[in-house]
Amino acid sequence: MTRIAAVAPVVPDHRYSQAEITAELAPLITHQDSHRVVLERMHANSGILTRHTALPLERYRDLGSFRETNEIFIQVATDLAAKALSTALQEAGIQADEVDFILFTSVTGISAPSIDALLISRLGLRRDVKRLPSYGLGCVAGAAGIARVHDYLVGHPDEVGVLIAVELCSLTLQRDDSSMANFVASGLFGDGAAAVVMVGDNRAEPGPSIVDTRSAVYPNSEGVIGFNVGGTGFEIVLTSEVADVIAQYFPVNVAAFLADNGITVAEIDTWFAHPGGPRVLEAFADSLRLPEEALALSYSSLARVGNLSSASVLHVLASGMNQDAGSRGLLFAVGPGVSAEFVLLEWPA
Repeated sequence: MTRIAAVAPVVPDHRYSQAEITAELAPLITHQDSHRVVLERMHANSGILTRHTALPLERYRDLGSFRETNEIFIQVATDLAAKALSTALQEAGIQADEVDFILFTSVTGISAPSIDALLISRLGLRRDVKRLPSYGLGCVAGAAGIARVHDYLVGHPDEVGVLIAVELCSLTLQRDDSSMANFVASGLFGDGAAAVVMVGDNRAEPGPSIVDTRSAVYPNSEGVIGFNVGGTGFEIVLTSEVADVIAQYFPVNVAAFLADNGITVAEIDTWFAHPGGPRVLEAFADSLRLPEEALALSYSSLARVGNLSSASVLHVLASGMNQDAGSRGLLFAVGPGVSAEFVLLEWPA
């Protein structure tokens, strides 16, 4: 089976308390006292203690055009991606020139050549490395990326594949937008990255095995979550229907996926849920009839760094990589579509 040899989560150096971020952003987003009170309450109820930002917090006062923010994205994203991948490769004991396939994902900036191409010379990757940059999957991309690298390695069992996810959500900040979606987003999303090194069945590196994966796109949910691209960049689309979609579809999806692998919800030892926010985590737990402590890894990640979009579930995975032999884990996330991805893991003896 395909195995996960290493996961390396990274964050920018700039770290602030939630209260500091709220105090800095509130006057940039709101101009009415009543709106500011709502924003402050929503930020305070996010379950987040600290977040990291691509830039020092005071720099966000003067950020200009989408072009400027995207140029910053390319620079910072390349630095974080390089740090994450080099760290993951070192932990796996694999050299950069052994990497055969790279899947790069982000939804908070664009670059051509893509960020993965910018890493080739910097990290000493081979010139013939196969690359697949991805845009648009959003928060689901961490789980989907593991699944797609797995698909590649099933057909190339002697090779090494890597997933790199970088999200700089702070650079998508929308000023003078008093919508509830912007209030939530400004208090929920953080900046960070992660790299996952995976190996085919014929490689010797140890790690949890990928038993199976599954994808889903839910009907009539296209407007529930995503981005609109406007003159000022990425404008968040985020509705309360995310929790409703989870409640409607997750119980059947998860039960069917596990049943096809001969197990039940009760036989999952560790849950690696995308920490989309308190309401999303509550919806996951309620729909699957799990106690709140079952998602402790996800709540802890949310408190430390916020929702990192595609990189978030990879940070959760990194914090739970050391499991007992024979343990099973289910990693999952949701994103625009609304789409969902499920990855069943097992820690071999």
